[in-house]
Amino acid sequence: MTATESEPHTTMKAVVRDSYGSPDVLELREVEKPELADDGILVRVHASSVNRGDWHALTGTPLLARPMMDGLLRPKSPLIGGDFAGIVEAVGSQIGDLQPGDEVFGGRTGAFAEYVCARMGFARKPANLTFEEAAAIPVAALTALQGLRDHAGLEAGQRVLVNGASGGVGTFAVQVAKALGAEVTAVCSTRNVEQAGALGADEVVDYSRDDFTRIGRRHHLLLDIAGSKSWSGYRRALEPDGKLVIVGARGGGLLGPLGHVGRVKLASSLRGSQTATFFIAKFNRPDMAVLRDLAEERKIKPVVERRYDLSEVGDALRYMGDGHVRGKLVVTI
Repeated sequence: MTATESEPHTTMKAVVRDSYGSPDVLELREVEKPELADDGILVRVHASSVNRGDWHALTGTPLLARPMMDGLLRPKSPLIGGDFAGIVEAVGSQIGDLQPGDEVFGGRTGAFAEYVCARMGFARKPANLTFEEAAAIPVAALTALQGLRDHAGLEAGQRVLVNGASGGVGTFAVQVAKALGAEVTAVCSTRNVEQAGALGADEVVDYSRDDFTRIGRRHHLLLDIAGSKSWSGYRRALEPDGKLVIVGARGGGLLGPLGHVGRVKLASSLRGSQTATFFIAKFNRPDMAVLRDLAEERKIKPVVERRYDLSEVGDALRYMGDGHVRGKLVVTI
């Protein structure tokens, strides 16, 4: 089926919200099925997963990011969710390498639904993973890959520290760094020490017992997901020409995580050769193919802590909001 062929009007089930707020504003409703784009694929979604960004999209935080993110007073779209894995139902006229029936995974806003129309960030699903496992990969693993490879310029043999190694991005960052040939130090809580070691970390620092900025060890790169230290602390953990890449932080209100990012960026610009940068991952097909290959080579594998049904997305997001997720939360659709 191509984008030029007619398709009967249909609906689908999707998790939606008409306003910002707590998980209580979410509803499972019948909505219009997405239209197929010439440069896209229509996917029957079998699984999705929850990311920190979904929590921000739900709550509308930080307030300063609303105009860029989803709308100032209310969400521009009622749909929510970003990761998906499923089966291609139809392909656009500009897509020549996929056909109906192919299994794919990727990212698209509105993935807490029975169907998505994906246009940029998708690839064939890793053959060795289930739909649930594949759906846990896209946003988190893409963030780890682009942060380490593109923004930190990771080279084989370098020492990398992952601050916040137990969540979605962190568990993938440990594995991606090892796949790229790095020596990895993982920072996490006591209950996640064993998990970090099993993922391949060469050394694990339990932050409840030791401060990684004061253990006398320097790293070429620091991927910061937890956002738990000041620039002066990060400097102690970095080589004189080391790089800090920020992908996450805590905080609410007007600035939220952006407050931490701004303070660190400002401080890092004042002196020295150590640098700090912040980025948000961007979906593209080549990088999704890289993640597929890494998964099929068994160099990365998602850590799935809990599974939910589509009707339980609110519970999944509530747990995400508590801030103690280990790995990924998967939604079966």
